[in-house]
Amino acid sequence: MRWSLFCRVIDNHGDAGFCLRLARELVARGETVQLFIDDASALRWMQADARIEPLPWPGEAEQPALGEVLIEAFGCELPSGVQRVAARDRPLWINLEYLSAESYVERSHGLPSPVLSGPAAGCVKRFCYPGFTARTGGLLRERGLQPAWQAHDAQAWWRERGLAALPDERQVSLFAYPGAPLDELLSALADAPTRLLVCGGLLLPSQHPLPAGLRVQILPWLSQADYDRLLWSCDLNLVRGEDSFVRAQWAGRPMLWHIYEQDDDAHRAKLAAFLDLYGGPRSDWLRWNGLAEPPLDLKALFGSEARRRASAWRDRLLQGPELADTLQAWAMGKSQ
Repeated sequence: MRWSLFCRVIDNHGDAGFCLRLARELVARGETVQLFIDDASALRWMQADARIEPLPWPGEAEQPALGEVLIEAFGCELPSGVQRVAARDRPLWINLEYLSAESYVERSHGLPSPVLSGPAAGCVKRFCYPGFTARTGGLLRERGLQPAWQAHDAQAWWRERGLAALPDERQVSLFAYPGAPLDELLSALADAPTRLLVCGGLLLPSQHPLPAGLRVQILPWLSQADYDRLLWSCDLNLVRGEDSFVRAQWAGRPMLWHIYEQDDDAHRAKLAAFLDLYGGPRSDWLRWNGLAEPPLDLKALFGSEARRRASAWRDRLLQGPELADTLQAWAMGKSQ
């Protein structure tokens, strides 16, 4: 089938990264994908598949030809002209929502959403909620992902990228929003030889020297394939948002998630709901997100129990639904 995927880049690259991964996986499964995006600049360093041509965001009155499946990613509000085409051609219209572990996801996944006003009045969208349980749309997991991480040689990858690790040195990746307690992070990592690999143009505090035994490497923007391999190669991954958060879970390594802060404090419930499923100590997760007072410790995150939990969580997710499977099943008229 032909799929029309619409994405708007709000203030970070996560939406674009997720939509690119989804488009790439659908194309790998034999589908044809149009990716309409309002800012395609990030796709260059993410390395888009040559079979996916990013298309400019349509003007308000423009009426592009749509595929049999229309995906409105993350409430991006389609232009009026696109809505008119949808009202005329009646594609399968999927409202693809943000990832959450909260209970409403299971209740809402798969429900119809009638369009009551505007150019598409009378159409019906269908809610698709990614999630961590069997009653959700699942997580995006490309078919070649598991064999790739099983075959991964971290030391060889470090050497190929000119990033050879020192003996007995911990490897920590850092991708966070501004406002993360970076001073505390640097202090917490000073208890053992550690290399901190900084992603995404994040600036570290410069008002004091680094603790002894801690070295920092600032990485360029990485392709999605290389970012995945970075996560597979590290002892601890500090990630943010949604796309890198999911990829850290597939890495099966201990992690901390810097959740996107929302004005109405909705991120507090979202983080708590995930931790209810993931289990384990919460103090570092809460402090990393500014939701607790005790300083970062991190020692437990380098221990065997944290490694066991991360691996067991990945195994649990592998038994759950996969998002592209869910969407393809819907497109084929099957219930999920």
